[in-house]
Amino acid sequence: MTYRIDNQKVLAENWFRELRNQMVGAIQKVDGSNFKEQEWQRPGGGGGKMSILKGEIFEKVGVNISTVHGEFSEEFRASMPGTQEDPSFWASGISVVAHMKNPKIAAAHFNTRYITTKGKQWFGGGCDLTPAIPEKEETDNFHHGLKRTCDQHHKDYYDRFKKQCDEYFYLKHRNEPRGIGGIFFDYINDNFEKDLSFIKDTGQYFINFLIDNVNRKKNLDFNDSDLKVLSKKRSRYVEFNLLYDRGTLFGLKTGGNIDAILMSMPPEAKWT
Repeated sequence: MTYRIDNQKVLAENWFRELRNQMVGAIQKVDGSNFKEQEWQRPGGGGGKMSILKGEIFEKVGVNISTVHGEFSEEFRASMPGTQEDPSFWASGISVVAHMKNPKIAAAHFNTRYITTKGKQWFGGGCDLTPAIPEKEETDNFHHGLKRTCDQHHKDYYDRFKKQCDEYFYLKHRNEPRGIGGIFFDYINDNFEKDLSFIKDTGQYFINFLIDNVNRKKNLDFNDSDLKVLSKKRSRYVEFNLLYDRGTLFGLKTGGNIDAILMSMPPEAKWT
């Protein structure tokens, strides 16, 4: 089936909203706390909804959606496909970051977006884990599930996107990875219907893994030493997001909501 670009925008935006509702509902159910929600408008066009929960299991989790449009700045358009002659763009996406109270449960991140410019359209995104105290079972479960999900769509997706994730989520100034990886992809534009199916399955896999992993580990004991390890690991998370994260850069360069852009930051981090 061939979709017009306007229809593609509607389908992508609607899916991000549906996934957002699923994630909010599932997280509230397992934590027993409610999200606080705030809608915002972008002066240049569009807006979004920011949802933050500070609960019993999730120390801080944000689920944000946005759909924005307008024109890229002269500085930013040079790095965006399809903007050589026309700087206009449209972008819709969802971003999820979960920081846990228990240091033995990995912080989890997921985002995906659909961007259109005058001559190009594509999906980008990914998901990864950042454990303070790595556990083989957690790592294996996450990657095995990702491979199964990717293999349903293309036999090369997992290896290619895992490699891109390992390269992307790397703190060059410290010569160390941010976490245990996952998948990362950009500029996917093979067939809209098939691409959207992959995006949907990745989102469903992420929320299912997140809830199963939390339920499996939420009652594990931890001590002050574990909390110190967690605070130090969170400092690396902050460094990556401020220095390298493309989503942070995109939001800041396109006049997004500052609180929504920085919702990925952990509630507390220490460098000493």
